[in-house]
Amino acid sequence: MVRGPVASFSVWDYVVFVGTVLGAAGIGLFQAIRGRKNTSSDEFLLGGRQMTAVPVAMSLTASFMSGITVIGTPAEAYRFGAAFWIFGISYAIMSIITAEIFVPLFYRLGITSTYEYLEMRFNKLIRVIGTTMYIIQTVNIHCINGSVLVCVSVTGLNLWGVLVATGVVCIIYCTLGGLKAVIWTDVFQMVIMLAGFVAVIARGAVIQGGLGKIWDDCYQGGRLNLFDFDPDPLKRHTFWTIVVGGSVMWASIYSINQSQVQRYISCKTLTQAKLSLYVNMIGLWVTVSLAVFSGLTMYSIYKNCDPLTNGDVGALDQLLPYLVMDILAAYPGVPGLFVAAAYSGTLSTVSSSINALVAVTVEDFIRPMYKNLTDKQVTWMNMGLSVFFGFLCIGMAAIASLMGSILQAALSIFGMISGPLLGLYLLGMFWRTANSTGGLTGLIVGLVITLWVGIGAQIYPPLADKTNPLPISVAGCNRTQDLNYTTLAPWTSAVTMTPLDRPALADSWYSLSYLYFCLLGTLVTVIVGLVVSAITGGCKQEKLSSDLFVRRSDLFCAGCGKDSEASEPEINEKAGSELNKGSNNAGFQDPQYNIVEKDVEKVTKM
Repeated sequence: MVRGPVASFSVWDYVVFVGTVLGAAGIGLFQAIRGRKNTSSDEFLLGGRQMTAVPVAMSLTASFMSGITVIGTPAEAYRFGAAFWIFGISYAIMSIITAEIFVPLFYRLGITSTYEYLEMRFNKLIRVIGTTMYIIQTVNIHCINGSVLVCVSVTGLNLWGVLVATGVVCIIYCTLGGLKAVIWTDVFQMVIMLAGFVAVIARGAVIQGGLGKIWDDCYQGGRLNLFDFDPDPLKRHTFWTIVVGGSVMWASIYSINQSQVQRYISCKTLTQAKLSLYVNMIGLWVTVSLAVFSGLTMYSIYKNCDPLTNGDVGALDQLLPYLVMDILAAYPGVPGLFVAAAYSGTLSTVSSSINALVAVTVEDFIRPMYKNLTDKQVTWMNMGLSVFFGFLCIGMAAIASLMGSILQAALSIFGMISGPLLGLYLLGMFWRTANSTGGLTGLIVGLVITLWVGIGAQIYPPLADKTNPLPISVAGCNRTQDLNYTTLAPWTSAVTMTPLDRPALADSWYSLSYLYFCLLGTLVTVIVGLVVSAITGGCKQEKLSSDLFVRRSDLFCAGCGKDSEASEPEINEKAGSELNKGSNNAGFQDPQYNIVEKDVEKVTKM
């Protein structure tokens, strides 16, 4: 088998690709025209809180399916096997935690920004710090989407044309249509992404002689050894690292990340919000299954001639685009469909990020400073910030194109801040003794610890005995070269690094599985926060409002029963204009539940 350069985009590929971009923009314009009579901030940022479970669920899934996921997960299965399938258990645990613990609390408080809770529970300083950490994380991770760069390098698309198109299209439907446009565009983009995976699997099955042949090749190549019960926390992927570490990592994304929270709190009822997460769980299972099987299909085709070792591609993440151009180029428009799938993941992620960045900027920085803004002024501010963050994303993506893999290594470091943030929320939601001093100290210590281990892992990547790359062959190629690769994470490119001197921590502390980074940050934040709170008088705090804590009635829809409805009328869902945001929620005007005038002032005295 001789591998080499593959075909580039044809005219029909460009037609399909451009059609996808125009389709996304068209949906945004349609939603803008449809909702032009209601231009309130609540409508723009939360869809008027009138969304239903299914479109919100598909939007949540599409946001998860970033372009990097579309490209990176199949490459992960190709190089390391199908252990990624175990993440299905993690998604189930994450969905239960988010739906039964976080959704009732956020929904009851009627917040727009997730970080409003931090001021209600602790103080304004912690809210500002949490919002700032989110903005830095989002701009650096979601706006800079490496999948676009990967597709450009393989397909021959013009880099600047793709970057500008991404930014302009997202700006159009985010600015004009708000959250409703983002959600319905995500539904369209999810269909495109799934179609791209199906095209790869179907064509691969035809070439290899059926799905059974693909499965047998992967079994013979050791790609189907899913369950490794080794408790060693230094091994990159085992059953325990994926189920335990992966569950906490994904819980930090779905439970407190503004991009995700903003979607499910836009649902018209609490039941719809919970249901959206469980429907999303099914969507995640389907997505990961198709992505992993695409990677297994790729292994079956390239089992005797690895394009990466053969020098046909420069990085692990380029394998799937290379496969598409290799096996689908004979079908005009189909490669365009796949690239449109990866591009749709990029659009979904970037648009979600823009909308979320606007929400936290307005709610956490602008409204507290200028409390007398009219609805019209806030609406124009929302639209202006959408344009600003859209162009900021274009600029950051341009920087990424110049910096390459160095920046990719930096991006994974920013992802570590979600662990300490999750610990801060859990500290506030479950422990009444936690005070603002303990929360801030725990957050700082947790962040320092995770950045320490994360930066160390980037400088001294784990060796092959911890990452467990599976064997590949170049017996069928016309040329070979010996290369050793260490992959940092499923969404990053392969990095070759062989330092001459590795310190003692390199093969212990710095080799900790990346899936445990979030768990480590969460535990450190909670433990340090509780200890410092106890030392600084947390047990002597005045009584706090019960609305700021998780209730027994929140769990497993216990609040849907008649007794709960009778005893807790304040959590009844309010639609549209009846439900204001944050501390102004009409549900808290009753003196018994007046959080702003009573309890927040008491909490923030510390």
